[in-house]
Amino acid sequence: MTGQLSSSGSIKSMPTTGTMMRKSMPRTNFVRTGCSLCACLLLLGILCCDSAPAQPGIPSPAQNAKPEVPQDTLGRTTPRGAVLGFLSAAGKNDNETAARYLNTRLKGEPAAELARQLFVVLNRRLPANLNQLSNRPEGSQADPLHPNLELIGTIPSSEGNVEILLERLDRKEAGSLWLFSRGTLDSIPGLYKEINTQSVEKILPEFLTKRKVGPIPLFQLLAIFVGMPSLYLLTGLLNRVLSHIVGLLRRRLRKKPDLPDPDVLPRPIRLLVLVFVIRWTLSHFSFPLLQRQFWSIAATVITIAAIVWLFIILNGWVEQLIHHRLMRHRYTGASAILRLGRRMVDILAIFVGVLTGLYYFGLNPTAALAGLGVGGIAVALAAQKTLENLIGGTSIILDRVVRVGDMVKIGDAFGAVEDVGLRSTRIRTLDRTVVSVPNGQIANASLENITMRDKFWFHQNLNLHKETTGSQMRSFVEGVTNLLAQNPAVERDSFRVSFLCLGTFSLDVELFAYVFARGWPHFLQIQEELLLQIMELLQSAGIQMAVQPHAVSLPAPTTSDGDRPQALATNPNP
Repeated sequence: MTGQLSSSGSIKSMPTTGTMMRKSMPRTNFVRTGCSLCACLLLLGILCCDSAPAQPGIPSPAQNAKPEVPQDTLGRTTPRGAVLGFLSAAGKNDNETAARYLNTRLKGEPAAELARQLFVVLNRRLPANLNQLSNRPEGSQADPLHPNLELIGTIPSSEGNVEILLERLDRKEAGSLWLFSRGTLDSIPGLYKEINTQSVEKILPEFLTKRKVGPIPLFQLLAIFVGMPSLYLLTGLLNRVLSHIVGLLRRRLRKKPDLPDPDVLPRPIRLLVLVFVIRWTLSHFSFPLLQRQFWSIAATVITIAAIVWLFIILNGWVEQLIHHRLMRHRYTGASAILRLGRRMVDILAIFVGVLTGLYYFGLNPTAALAGLGVGGIAVALAAQKTLENLIGGTSIILDRVVRVGDMVKIGDAFGAVEDVGLRSTRIRTLDRTVVSVPNGQIANASLENITMRDKFWFHQNLNLHKETTGSQMRSFVEGVTNLLAQNPAVERDSFRVSFLCLGTFSLDVELFAYVFARGWPHFLQIQEELLLQIMELLQSAGIQMAVQPHAVSLPAPTTSDGDRPQALATNPNP
């Protein structure tokens, strides 16, 4: 049965093409079971998931700015309040009150019977999405062409899908009320006769469905506290069996007996298996609407948590894979950034999961995002120095300015780098002490990396004795030049041997060359060998090193007249 909108704004019903039985079905037991106080508690739980409560009499701050909306004692001022109020009244077998939620011309017992049939249809076949119903007086207005109509669900039937609609009607003094539309009510008798799903109350023993702990049926408590944990433990046992089988196959194929058993069904996958069982049970057995709503919410929350958990595990695997590759290329400092990036992605995944849950429960995540932005600014201002060091450490690691093991000089600190972190860099000095330098200072300071030298400077100034002859000097210069040219560690285009000047006390010769070495210890070995060979050339040429004179001032004795004469300068090497 469908309805069309008249010029006056009301809904005119159109007859269906299928035949309808004149006699209604007798009242069944499963209707009474679904009408328990458990439904009321679940109803309150659903209402708590929205920021604007469905109960009248407590206006929200947003409503204070608008013209006051007349409050209905039955909660019919919003689509959600109308649906939940109807389910609560019909669930208590108060069909006379439930009939007041219907836009029908029927009165008395016929209206009460129609309300009962509507409750049975909704209780057994309406999709469990009550948390997505609009809680605003004007409705969701999803269809701009029909703003006074609110779709609460679609029920399949033999004649096609039937839309369950609410329509907003003006009741003058009572204000605008949301009622089940006449088009929907015309379809209810046909849908009621098609109900043939197998109710769970007919399968379970009567003491499980009739007995209650407080307002909650015993079978639901057992399903929550016994069934779900037991099913999860069974998935754990299944994981052990499958992991052992897969581990045996992998060890035989790779011929490595020490390989461990893989985790075939991680915990997030087990939770998804649990969700699959819940969904399968809901699709094959008939549960009351509020119970289906509870299990649907539980399945959705578990699904969101499992997906976020699985993403975090996959993110950890990716981090390990990239970490091993970085270690092969000796990118030791990048592991700190990699760990920070993983944590940030994990937090982002959790935040997205929370926002998804809020959106599912009908809450607007805009306020949460705005609050997060303001909180982020406050944290950034409070942790300015920490962020400075963090950004400085990131730039140092990405630019590869220093690496673990490098000999560096930063200000007054000189030594080997032991660790490059995100906040500071630790340096082991020559005195074997550890200096921790904040990365913010390193990024703004002059840093000298001695290890990253491509070649080492071999530079010597030789002061030869002033009695060295010209032939001796020419022979020595040529000998040192040949010595440097024949050494494979010396860069050919860089070395030079120069007779610089005729000094007062010595003849000066400069040796200049660049030496290729693997490191500072290796350079010291090459330099030592070169100096020994130069000493042999000096000895073979008969040249001696000059001895620099030292002026020594001695106090003169005091004369008889008390005057102190000028100090005499003596030269130990006249």
